[in-house]
Amino acid sequence: MTTKIKKNILKLKESSTLAINEKSKELIKVGKKIYRFGFGQSPFQIPEKIVEALRLNASKKEYLPIQGLPELREKISNYLFNRTGVKYPKENILITPGSKEAMLLMHVTFNGEILTPAPSWVSYEPQAEIGRNKVHWLETSKVNNWFPTAKELENKLKKISKKKNIILILNSPNNPSGAICENFEEIAKIAKKYNLIILSDEIYTDLSFDNKYQSISKYYPDHTFISGGLSKWCGAGGWRLGFLAVPNGSKEFMNSLKSLASESYSTVNTPTQFAAVEAYNGDYEDYKLKVRAILNAVGTFVYNNLKSNKILINPPQGAFYLMPEFKNKKFKSSSQLCEAILHDTGVAMLPGSDFGFKPNKMLTRLSYTDFDGVQFFKKVTDYKSISEEMIKKYAPNVVEGTAKLSNWAKNL
Repeated sequence: MTTKIKKNILKLKESSTLAINEKSKELIKVGKKIYRFGFGQSPFQIPEKIVEALRLNASKKEYLPIQGLPELREKISNYLFNRTGVKYPKENILITPGSKEAMLLMHVTFNGEILTPAPSWVSYEPQAEIGRNKVHWLETSKVNNWFPTAKELENKLKKISKKKNIILILNSPNNPSGAICENFEEIAKIAKKYNLIILSDEIYTDLSFDNKYQSISKYYPDHTFISGGLSKWCGAGGWRLGFLAVPNGSKEFMNSLKSLASESYSTVNTPTQFAAVEAYNGDYEDYKLKVRAILNAVGTFVYNNLKSNKILINPPQGAFYLMPEFKNKKFKSSSQLCEAILHDTGVAMLPGSDFGFKPNKMLTRLSYTDFDGVQFFKKVTDYKSISEEMIKKYAPNVVEGTAKLSNWAKNL
């Protein structure tokens, strides 16, 4: 029997980040030594008070409102205001099963075109395809820290024939580069000039190594949507709890989002929403300071041991990613490069082509989270002093994988 599939869905492939995770697990099962630098997942334990809140609410089984638990939406509203200075009232917040679903609902609801910088997270373009919105790529450079300048953004907009109804997606700290956007204000001026909508993906913003929460909403609040959730700063990826904050004046859009939610997942699971109240209301700054310090130390170790005349790389600024560029004359594509590295060294990474770059650019995404975050976290008593010896002891796979990658690159 042949079941017909819509053309825009046929174009989709399995998310490469999830695929590399499963491939790595399969190789490990058959006895291969794999350094899991391909999948971006927090290695740290969820704070115990948040876990306890889930336990205490595990018996709650009633359906919650489509838009989400009012108390949770109020806490997220306060959370955003304290960090951005912009008020997104609880009526403007939708609780979703992960921020990924929040963005998908936005793509499906929105009728227009999408502008996304390269590099960008692997799911932005496929989600736009699902929503039948045309995607425009704006390639950035290492020199400008992998974010567009105001001039580059304006030049790109001038080339787009329909300049109405455009969403610009920004993600800082960035997946896949680990870089922080340092020119939000000038981007906001161009966005205002062309009446752009901004989707600010702030899933990693609490993991900025400078300990500052920077959001473009500060400069462009009237047209900035914010997505976020518990998966990265809180280590609760599998809990699937995210949100979308909608700017004032978007009531019709919010109503459409709620209708989509009601006809798809109905509501986010009840116990997790109650536990998330604790996550967004409690004081977890010490937890975040230690998490950021460990990630910064490990990322800096990888950066210092990879940078060479064969590997070009910027230092880490946030999240848990680096984006090495390999000097190469052997391979035709970044996919071939990653396949060769996996075969020769056991280091699993993702090619730059998965993040919007042309295939012949020898860029890869490296996630430096292949370590026991629970043990590392316990052993750090002074987050201001994490030695190389501690990294070697508690992140041995990262150390070994980095050495193998560095040695392999010397033969390019």
